[in-house]
Amino acid sequence: MAVLDEISKAIIEGEDVKILTLTKAALDASVPAKEILDNALVLGIQKVGDLFERGEYFLPELVMAGNAMTRALELLEPILAKGDTPYVGKFLIGTVKDDVHDIGKNIFVMMLKGNGWKVTDLGVDIPPEEFCSMIEKGDFNVLGLSSLLTMTMARSAETIDALKAGGLRDKVKIMVGGAPVTQQWADKVGADGYAADAPAAVKVAASLVGKS
Repeated sequence: MAVLDEISKAIIEGEDVKILTLTKAALDASVPAKEILDNALVLGIQKVGDLFERGEYFLPELVMAGNAMTRALELLEPILAKGDTPYVGKFLIGTVKDDVHDIGKNIFVMMLKGNGWKVTDLGVDIPPEEFCSMIEKGDFNVLGLSSLLTMTMARSAETIDALKAGGLRDKVKIMVGGAPVTQQWADKVGADGYAADAPAAVKVAASLVGKS
C-alpha cells in the first residue's frame, strides 16, 4: 500500500512533520492502526537500524528517525489501546547502565504495544537500582533488559543479581535482548526469555505469562 511505504520512508528520512500528515491520511482511509504499526513504522525503523549497523547512518539520523516514529505513535497509541487486541500484561523495559542505544528496544516496544501489552519504557542507561525500585513498587509481569554493546551485557547480569539480592527475582519474569546477546548467555545469567528479533520476542513474552 502506497501510504504505508510513504510512512516508512518518512521514518527513514526523519520527516517528523510529514509523517503526521501521512499517518492521519492512512487512518482517514480506514487503514487499521496495527497495520500502520507493523507494516510501516516497524519496517521503517528496522531499516534505520540496518543503515546504522552498516555505518551509513549515525546518531543524528537515529534521533531524527526516533522523533518521527514518536510523532506517529502519538496518533496510533490511543487507537491501539482501545482496539480489539486482548490485554496481555504489563511490561517494564530499559537499556542497561552505560548503554545508550535504543533502536532495537524501541522496535520491540512498538510491537509490544500493538500486541496487547501495557509498556513502561525507562529509556537508556538505567542502573540496576532503578530497575529494582520499579519492580518493587510495581506489578509488572515481565522485565526486559536491553544491551547493544558486548561490554554492557554484564549490566544485565548485575541487574538480575540485584533483583535476587533484594528478594525481587521471583516477582517478575525477565527477558534479555540485544545484538550480542545469545540464548546460551541468557541461560547462563538466569533469564527467563530471549529472542533474536522483535517479532520472536513478542511471542516469547506472551509465552512467559501463559498467553502464547
